[in-house]
Amino acid sequence: MVNLSQAFSQAASATSRWTGRPSAFLLCCFVVIVWAVTGPVFNYSDTWQLVINTGTTIVTFLMVFLIQNTQNRDNAALQAKLDELIRASKAKNEFIGIENLSDEELDDILIECEKNRPDVVRRAEARASAKRKADIRPAGKSATRRTRQPPRKSA
Repeated sequence: MVNLSQAFSQAASATSRWTGRPSAFLLCCFVVIVWAVTGPVFNYSDTWQLVINTGTTIVTFLMVFLIQNTQNRDNAALQAKLDELIRASKAKNEFIGIENLSDEELDDILIECEKNRPDVVRRAEARASAKRKADIRPAGKSATRRTRQPPRKSA
């Protein structure tokens, strides 16, 4: 069973690398163009339509599993990297592996994390407000300078 899983993983990786290339997209476009051009030859028959419908359905069906496999592996690798960053930093180590908790347990952790959010949001809003005020001041000063200039005399 391990060999089958390993073989699938290798095949899925190779296929996802190949199908993500521009040449694969161009090949698919070429197949669709050939199919469309042969329409008059086959009098746009039901069989002619069935060929493209069946082909695209099969490819889509198989690609769903390849995409899911790729996403699972990418997510697992990303999770391992995040866990290592947490482990190596001064962050709370109890967050390592939380992706394996139930939805209710994850919700409890998110609620706990949200308790700290208002302070952070207030600080961010205060910084943004101070920045807006700082951006407005120079514009006000230049407007003030313009009004303080003596009016020009017309000749």
